[in-house]
Order: sequence, then structure tokens, then C-alpha cells
Amino acid sequence: MENVTLTIETYRPQHQPFFESLNRHWIEKYFWMEPIDVSVLQHPDVHIIAPGGEIFMATCNGNVVGTAALKFVKPGVYEFTKMAVDENYRGLKIGRALAEAARDKARERGAHTIILYSNTVLETAIALYRKLGFVEVPVDGPYKRSNIKMELSLT
Repeated sequence: MENVTLTIETYRPQHQPFFESLNRHWIEKYFWMEPIDVSVLQHPDVHIIAPGGEIFMATCNGNVVGTAALKFVKPGVYEFTKMAVDENYRGLKIGRALAEAARDKARERGAHTIILYSNTVLETAIALYRKLGFVEVPVDGPYKRSNIKMELSLT
């Protein structure tokens, strides 16, 4: 793809259908939708924004092509969650740009740690997280499909 202009924007209510469809696509491709997924994807303002989180939307030449969220866990700790990139735009480092935007926002908000839950079947994502400095820690999460938990120290 030539002449790609990537922009990372802060979530606005009109982004909800994109946030839901991008995430629903990968979740249903590899796993299954859990009740918490449905609720978070349909009401991100309630589950992510209102408690102190942030959602990022990636656009390429005006098209929404990716998303990721930073969910407030407790003072100093955020969860990196719901990252998805349109299959037609993979390989353009959009996931990395989203993760870096989330990391920078967490730092700006005074966080010392970012956690994430994933599954090792998502090899490309796990490799990206390792490149960004995330390390594996014992799994303790609320998600049935998670078999890996990772943590990034911001200090």
C-alpha cells in the first residue's frame, strides 16, 4: 500500500460501530464472544471511558482501520485491551502505533504498569508485545480465552 497516512485519534461516540466490528471480527475468527465482550464492545463509554480509560482509533487515509483501548484497573495500573487491525491493513505497523499511543497515554496519566491478557495463538500480537517490552507474568485474568498475561513496567 503506497501513500498511507496513518492517524491515531481519540475515540468519539461515532467510532463505536468500528470499535465493535473490528474487535468482533478477530474474536469470532479465533475464539468466541464472551458476555463481557458484547457488553464492552456495545458500550465502551460505560466500560472503558467512564471509569477513566481511553480508546484509540487508527485511520488510514480517512478510513478507520484499527483500534485499541486502555482500561483503568487501579491507580497506577492500566490494561491494554481490545486491539484490532483490519486484515487489509496489517503489516503497516498500525498495531505498534496503537500500542505506543496507549503506552504514552498511560505514562501521561502517571501509570507505572500496563497489563494485558491474550492468547498464544495470536503469535503476531504476542511478538509485538515482547518487542514493546512486555514480559510474561502468571495468568490471573477474568477472560476464559486468555492463556497469557503480560506486563510492561513504565518506571
